[in-house]
Amino acid sequence: MAEERSESTLTVLVALAANFAIAVLKLVAGLITGSAAMLAEAAHSVADTFTEALLLTALRRSSRPADRRHPFGYGKERYFWSLMAAVSIFTSGALFALYEGLTTIFGEERAQADAWLGYAVLGAAFVLEGISWTRAVKQVRSESAAENRKLAEYLRMSDDPTVKTVFFEDSAALVGLLLAFGGLALHDVTGSAFWDGLASVLIGVLLAFVAYLLGRTNQGLLIGRQADPAIIRQIREYLSGVPEVDVVVDLLTMVTGTDRILLCARIDFADGLSSSDLEHACVRIAGELSERISDLDEIFLEPVPRTDPDLRARVLARYGTSLTERR
Repeated sequence: MAEERSESTLTVLVALAANFAIAVLKLVAGLITGSAAMLAEAAHSVADTFTEALLLTALRRSSRPADRRHPFGYGKERYFWSLMAAVSIFTSGALFALYEGLTTIFGEERAQADAWLGYAVLGAAFVLEGISWTRAVKQVRSESAAENRKLAEYLRMSDDPTVKTVFFEDSAALVGLLLAFGGLALHDVTGSAFWDGLASVLIGVLLAFVAYLLGRTNQGLLIGRQADPAIIRQIREYLSGVPEVDVVVDLLTMVTGTDRILLCARIDFADGLSSSDLEHACVRIAGELSERISDLDEIFLEPVPRTDPDLRARVLARYGTSLTERR
């Protein structure tokens, strides 16, 4: 877990350094050339730089150990700051790009100067963004392979928003650079600023879409998403094979941070167990579950009767069927 956190930090630091350098280059080129697309890309890189700073805050604050005020730890801080990063992408990048593009399209015709400088800056930015993107792709691929998942499935199910954010924003940055290059080139060839403005609008739409994807992911994790279904199946299969367990009545899981899962298992234990037998069985089961599934951070085992009507009604309301029926 510490190794993964260190790798995530390195990925974010690489992206931060690249985006800061790119933002300065784009801003200078945008002011000299007067290109709306170039200025939109400068805002894009500024937003990405703020994003990386927020992600570093997320990594640092979420790693704090549990204490009296926060007995389940600070893992969800990573989701809060990652949500703020998504807001930053939208407010600092998307809105400015849309404004700059629309004012260029519907405003007075803008002259373009020194287009060669814009081309040079976009080329350099593409190389720097490519370095950051390659680093993010490397980590995403290694982690998806470790979980035996396809890349798209891993990105959808991952509980680490930091690497996902870097991957999405770097991918958007590369597409944005191509759009800016197209807008700059068409403005240069046709003499019409319309293409430059259109490129800026498309960059704004792209950033808004990325912000939406990241915001939706972190919203679900902040609210309290269940654990990976594969892990839930693994828990249920183990519990069903324990001699003292008669029926697994309910399984409640919640992701409390990256690689942290809270588990509450409601179990109908076999008849005839003494209170001492039950206590020892609970301790043993919790220990074996922790050994099998390292992501389990807190485990609660609750003995319940399977025939309790109120409990059965809650389970049916939540899942539409009971665990004993979902075989």
